Amino acid sequence: MSAAGAGAFFFGCAGPVLGRGEAAFFADANPFGFILFARNVETPDQIRRLTADLRAAVGRDAPILIDQEGGRVQRLGPPFWRQWQPPLDQVRAAGPDRAAEVMRLRYRIIAAELRDLGIDVNCAPTADVARPQTHPVLHNRCYGTDPETVAVIARAVSDGLLAGGVLPVLKHIPGHGAATADSHLELPHVDLPQDTLQAIDFEPFHALSDLPFAMTAHVVYEAIDASAPATTSPGMIGLIRDRIGFSGFLMSDDISMHALSGAMDARCKAALAAGCDAILHCNGDMTEMQRVAASCGTLTAAAAARADAALALRQAAPCDPAALSAQWDALMAEGARG
Repeated sequence: MSAAGAGAFFFGCAGPVLGRGEAAFFADANPFGFILFARNVETPDQIRRLTADLRAAVGRDAPILIDQEGGRVQRLGPPFWRQWQPPLDQVRAAGPDRAAEVMRLRYRIIAAELRDLGIDVNCAPTADVARPQTHPVLHNRCYGTDPETVAVIARAVSDGLLAGGVLPVLKHIPGHGAATADSHLELPHVDLPQDTLQAIDFEPFHALSDLPFAMTAHVVYEAIDASAPATTSPGMIGLIRDRIGFSGFLMSDDISMHALSGAMDARCKAALAAGCDAILHCNGDMTEMQRVAASCGTLTAAAAARADAALALRQAAPCDPAALSAQWDALMAEGARG
């Protein structure tokens, strides 16, 4: 079924069970997709019921997102799912000759875990380039300190997810690594020259510009547009489309983050007017979701076409989870032996 007519937004829900009021609201608002957080996950069977109920509410195979990076940003963990190292720690432990293979297999296993639960989009790879001054909330979620390494690892992460029928979300486009503030709490400003940004921060996103989904950075790049963060800047969205070359479906980062200011409907309208295809709203607050739905409308024809092209990639190759796990254990043992 085409995404045409779906709302230009993704929503979360309040808890591990879809409430009657939420289901009725989603049926009416028809969000393009949903996102799950730790508040929504308890057991495998519970998550399967929740993902089925979310899709039933909108009457189609809507994409369901999660942040399953590993480390601190990992919504699924023991006892039912693996605990993963922070990405940068994993890359460094693997070493330059093995990092891509390790990360591809890691995210192939993650993809198998997610698809088993009815989750088909993972908000990874994080293609931001880490610097010494990168805020700690982001630093060890990165894959490296140079654009070439980041691009190679991000491609491996994406390949692992896609092989498992899980769509990757390239983030935080056009690059969050130079920010020294936490965009969950305040609006970061980056004052580097444009040529530096182009050569370092934007380069991994150019290399991964063929991916199906991307998520914007709530960051002001003063050399390009000092008046607005990338999420609400027509100039920055134009750069993402034209210079970086990203042609896929572009969603905002969480529209309720404190990096953004103003009323919820104004934030949404500004992001869509700037060129985002859809708004990501994560906290499950019903009052806020009602405002988002009322202000966003439905996907444009161009956005719906990009959505359909992305969703067509949800094709998982056959796999044996036990064999993947054994392969991972062997790979880790080989690394431990040096």
